[in-house]
Amino acid sequence: MSRTGKLPIKIPAGTEISVASGEITVKGKGGTLKRAMHPAVKIDIANGEAIVTQAQPTRLARALWGTYAAHVRNMVSGVNTPFQKKLEVQGIGYRAELTGKQIKLSVGFSHPVLMDIPEGVTVVVEKNIITVSGADKDTVGQFAATIRAVKKPEPYKGKGIRYEGEVVRQKQGKKAASSA
Repeated sequence: MSRTGKLPIKIPAGTEISVASGEITVKGKGGTLKRAMHPAVKIDIANGEAIVTQAQPTRLARALWGTYAAHVRNMVSGVNTPFQKKLEVQGIGYRAELTGKQIKLSVGFSHPVLMDIPEGVTVVVEKNIITVSGADKDTVGQFAATIRAVKKPEPYKGKGIRYEGEVVRQKQGKKAASSA
């Protein structure tokens, strides 16, 4: 039994959920999100709540039950309050800036790295902090991970792009050779 699948999902005022032709649509003040539904799972909407249940008593349906409940819960919360990831750019001469629909990262390479910002995601750059926000949790998390992957924090000086609050364990490095 899925613990998260058993819990009903409360639908806040101003949010609409509809299931049609194998697709779930959630509309709210933050936008509209769509996700394809698997036929092993079904969603019932009644009394301001959405309930995710298994369509068949199979192992696959049990596996997808909690997953789809979490997806719907994330979609409902995402259209009401956007998800946010913050990244820090650390290192001398390392910086990030917005140029139209692209983010330009200068992180120690011989050329700046240009990345296209996906649809439905907003990026704000203030000093050395990049804030990625949007209604879709998957897209926000994936784009933040893609930005971080450009220059991961290195273990000797800690330079690179890291999540806010991420702790990078630093290595000791070489020791001076002593003459005996």
